Amino acid sequence: MTNPAPRRSDLWTVTPADVNSPEALQLLREYYYDVANRYYRLHFARECTPEELETGLAASGSEHLVAPSGVFLIGRYDGAPQSCAGLRLSDDGTAELTRVFVRPDVRGTGGGARLMAAVDEAARGLGVRRILLDTRLDLVEARALYLRSGYREIPAYSGGPYAEVWYGKELTGLGR
Repeated sequence: MTNPAPRRSDLWTVTPADVNSPEALQLLREYYYDVANRYYRLHFARECTPEELETGLAASGSEHLVAPSGVFLIGRYDGAPQSCAGLRLSDDGTAELTRVFVRPDVRGTGGGARLMAAVDEAARGLGVRRILLDTRLDLVEARALYLRSGYREIPAYSGGPYAEVWYGKELTGLGR
């Protein structure tokens, strides 16, 4: 029996994508199911019902992740869509990072780091000087990724039931 090929970070590519494409919608659905089920397990000791998941997914639109108000990125591992992230732009040179997701079966292959580097590249290309995000305390993998990517905890800049910790990153070397 042969061993499977090792997972290599050089097999990752990240490019802008249409947030309404079938691939994007599938990744966003998986992202939402992952974070919603974690929330329900932690706070209600149960999984979301299919109805709760569909209602929440429908209410969490991503229409702001299209030009000129934002950008959506898809990461591919060996050609297959496996990760995503979005940037929502503000008029003041700031962007909010949202919808960051790497499929669990490819975590640990360097895809998160490549995705975050592509976020920075896209943001610089759009003239963004600062990226902000909010997240939940229980999303420990995401929080570790943000810290490894140069984000630092900042004071709260937003509210909402799922905002428990806030991060920011100053960008240098603007692309335009």
